[in-house]
Amino acid sequence: MSLPHLTTQAVVAQAQRALAIEAQALSDLRERLSGAAGEAFARAVQTVLACQGRLVVMGMGKSGHVGRKIAATLASTGTPAMFVHPAEAHHGDLGMVRPGDVVLAISNSGESEELTALLPVIKRQGIALLAMTGKPGSALARHADVVLDSAVDQEACPLNLAPTASTTAQMALGDALAVALLDARGFKAEDFARSHPGGSLGRRLLTHLRDVMRQGDAVPRVRPDAGFSELMREMSAKGLGAAAVVGEAGEVLGVFTDGDLRRRIEAGADLRAQRAVDLMTPAPRTVRDDVLAAEAVALMETHRINTLLVVDADGRLVGAVNTNDLMRAKVI
Repeated sequence: MSLPHLTTQAVVAQAQRALAIEAQALSDLRERLSGAAGEAFARAVQTVLACQGRLVVMGMGKSGHVGRKIAATLASTGTPAMFVHPAEAHHGDLGMVRPGDVVLAISNSGESEELTALLPVIKRQGIALLAMTGKPGSALARHADVVLDSAVDQEACPLNLAPTASTTAQMALGDALAVALLDARGFKAEDFARSHPGGSLGRRLLTHLRDVMRQGDAVPRVRPDAGFSELMREMSAKGLGAAAVVGEAGEVLGVFTDGDLRRRIEAGADLRAQRAVDLMTPAPRTVRDDVLAAEAVALMETHRINTLLVVDADGRLVGAVNTNDLMRAKVI
């Protein structure tokens, strides 16, 4: 059903208004961090870094939804964190909060009854309390050790009622806290991958080349004096699109690829009487078997090659990999 007043122009104008209000709220939040709010933010970071337990995030309603996301972001970026619902905390879940933890309580009004009723218990245990609120004079703010000011001038809701800009500010401030802590801890991409082993990032950053490369008899190789026919048989049998030329100790001397074959044929060369040492490209690019598969991908992309020979610490051939192998392993 369509209504006469719901023109495309009117709908888009309302959407743009909402986005403008939320963008302004974030801009104001950023500017506040240049002053006293920034000092409070730094104290909050220091408090969490000194925490011997976990950062326990609490919030009711929409602030609770934001709190769950903030806790998840913190946990995945190196800060042990969990979400505890204030209402459930009144019925036993407060036992999850232990001395040594830090509580981050989120409430735009700072007067959420379920949350403020927990404050005496939290303070009695000597637990540090961080408050994220839009009302610095609220009960929550008065009891907090550090106040993170998430105030907004207005909600994006045309009635100025539904939590919209305020929850955006909370979410952004939570992200800022997680990023500042991540940086302070020296958290790296490899650390992030360990928290996401099932995702594509985890596969890319935790998979070593030795886990996906071809090994043993699956690696095409010939000696330098091998004839052209033997070289072709080895390439065809192993299906890699290339063959390594190796010395007596297994060291890599060169490589011959399908591309080399095409170029020689196009040049009109008579290949039948030539040996592998005459046809190979000497000193090809190789990679160590202990590197991450993502490093091999970067090397192949940089040099625009489809196949890499893999060597051990002594330069001996131990494997080979091509782009199809890496795609099957979901590294690329």
